[in-house]
Amino acid sequence: MASKKREIQLQAVVNSQSLWDEMLPNKGLTVIDVYQAWCGPCKAMQTLFRKLKNELNEDEILHFVVAEADSVVTLQPFRDKCEPVFLFSVNGKIISKIKGANAPLVNQKIINLINEERKIAAGEMARPQYHEILFVDSDTEEAGEAPYESAEQICSIAIIKPDAVITRKDREIKEKIIKAGFVIEAEDKRVLTEEQVRDFYSRIADEPEFEDFVRFMTSGLSYILVIAPGNERQPPWEETEANPETEPKEPSEDQEETATAMKTKWESLQECLERQHISHFCDVEDNTTDVNKFIDIFFPNFKNMKSIKLERIMALLRPDLFQQRKEDVLDIIQDEGFKILMQRQIVLSEVEAQTLCKKYENEVYFGSLIENMTSGPSLALVLLRDNGLQHWKELIGPSTVEEAKKNLPESLCAQFAMGSLPINQLYGSDSLEAAEKEILHFFPPQNTLAVIKPHVTHQEREEILSLIKEAGFDITQVKEMLLTEERAEKIYFKIKGKDFYKDVLAVLSEGPSMVMVLTKWNAVSEWRRLMGPTDPEEAKLLSPDSIRAQFGRSVLKNAVHGSSNTYEAMETINRLFEEFVSENPEEN
Repeated sequence: MASKKREIQLQAVVNSQSLWDEMLPNKGLTVIDVYQAWCGPCKAMQTLFRKLKNELNEDEILHFVVAEADSVVTLQPFRDKCEPVFLFSVNGKIISKIKGANAPLVNQKIINLINEERKIAAGEMARPQYHEILFVDSDTEEAGEAPYESAEQICSIAIIKPDAVITRKDREIKEKIIKAGFVIEAEDKRVLTEEQVRDFYSRIADEPEFEDFVRFMTSGLSYILVIAPGNERQPPWEETEANPETEPKEPSEDQEETATAMKTKWESLQECLERQHISHFCDVEDNTTDVNKFIDIFFPNFKNMKSIKLERIMALLRPDLFQQRKEDVLDIIQDEGFKILMQRQIVLSEVEAQTLCKKYENEVYFGSLIENMTSGPSLALVLLRDNGLQHWKELIGPSTVEEAKKNLPESLCAQFAMGSLPINQLYGSDSLEAAEKEILHFFPPQNTLAVIKPHVTHQEREEILSLIKEAGFDITQVKEMLLTEERAEKIYFKIKGKDFYKDVLAVLSEGPSMVMVLTKWNAVSEWRRLMGPTDPEEAKLLSPDSIRAQFGRSVLKNAVHGSSNTYEAMETINRLFEEFVSENPEEN
């Protein structure tokens, strides 16, 4: 007589309601592959399960089961479904389910739950109050009453450390993470506060050098990333007729090679970083409870961010339109929800005009078009909007006036047609990749030095940093430092011989300053405009929205400082940030 629950090599078999009832109270985590009798268990996931069983080595609290939906009354809602379903039971309660053979998602879910069980056993955390998953029919599920877990719900938080950011390794790290099959759902570059560092790294707070580590982590910019597994699924091995009472057939040699090739998709983020030898630059938190807490801290609008697809594009008003109806067009752009990040008048060279007008190169009027495009200034714009690329294309309409008037008379092409040319008077990027290249060409980044002075409070500093970001600056580098006389001379060398220089040094000696490299097109003049006049009282009259008007107290304690010109900016940056490499090769 067969035993009620026979252990096969990896997964226990449950093919009756009584075996289900006996299995469910297993201690710890039980991963259940719900299958149909006609197709058998999901063989494509068994290599993953073997890997986890061997690596986690937690036989007392990690169990794998295959359960036949046709023979278990409880699993009736899963009958006649062709896609695999995986249930996760913790101490007798079904707390989660995942639809499909999504190896990265299943892998991360198992690791997170086992880590929680370990912490609970060690007394490091209380058992979470899970909501039990109810089994309902597919119509109810589609109505949203019992959703399947998606990759959006399983994320990790990663912090790229200041030493990696200052040496520009952050881009390489992010590229490697993406190539390994992960998705960066959100990112932010900021100087972490002492409280944030102590909270994120609480697990190492007892180590002897922790205080030095806190000072290091608050000394410069870090990148905070929200990372999720990719949605790619492993192609299942060829289905064979399965008998759940016998050992599942081992994969062939070719199938094993496929499994090996897919192994990186099953890695945790930490394993991925270690394999690529970049884990010392980047720290990971993947405990679900802690991840959710840090998402709320670093990305309070994360859910809204996920639903919004902000895209940056380049647009251009050709010379005739710019001269005659610029304000009308700008009003429409803003009414359509676009934010104008940057704009400049530019007279195109012949090569630039030919590049932007390439789609017309076979038309008889191409020569006249190039002549017109180079005859006077155009207005180049960088626009930002949710789904910006597609919305701009739909807004401006077809490439020729004839087609626009015939098919889309409400388009901007038809509304702003000019007698001089039969083409659309507005240009837009063809793709996001093209947009970035065009923006880099027409709005080359420039660097400037910025200083937030010691008398500025922590709250005021945060408000100033927000104003800087809202103005479109990228904070490329940051150092918090006490500006000693030697360091101050590297910034204020132009006024070293002035009578008031000693007063400047006295103000700077009151505490640490935040010294930054700000990057943006026309950064030097844009930062000076945002700072406002040197005297805060004058700033309140002439530029009431400027930083000095809002946060300055006197001419000496006027909140911020900035370089006067590009030469001074690069000289000072090179003296204070020896590791800095500009993205604009002309500045190096």
